[in-house]
Amino acid sequence: MICTGNICRSPTAEAVLRHHLHQQALHTSVQVDSAGTHDYHIGDPPDPRSIRTARAGGIEIGNLRARQLVAADFQRFDLLLAMDRGHLHAMQRLCPPALQDKLRLYLDFAPDQPLREMPDPYYGKQDGFDLVLQLCHQASAGLLDHIRMVTSSSNIARI
Repeated sequence: MICTGNICRSPTAEAVLRHHLHQQALHTSVQVDSAGTHDYHIGDPPDPRSIRTARAGGIEIGNLRARQLVAADFQRFDLLLAMDRGHLHAMQRLCPPALQDKLRLYLDFAPDQPLREMPDPYYGKQDGFDLVLQLCHQASAGLLDHIRMVTSSSNIARI
């Protein structure tokens, strides 16, 4: 899960997917992480508004810490999911050509959702954080369907 600073959208997406994986007893088959395209907040916890919003929805993200996307991530993960097209383009510039097929937009997994880019709530109000949480639930549900199709019980998916 990739956003700009790894303090709002991507940690929320990471934690929501983990939540869905636990509910479906798939948490031992899928490894999930998040990162930012920039080094603005390395080592910081998620934005307090993201923490409060996720917690109100029964999901804990306060233990996560921001990190920056690194070249090894393109080898390490099976899917790298961008929160918006700007992140996707940044990832495409860094990713080796042979691994470009691992790069996708996160909201592509929410086909009934008309938005393709996760809005950045950072400079907005609470409703932006609420929307991010809602969209993460929608995309994670679709992502679980995808994971089930491409992963056998003996494989571990890394997202």
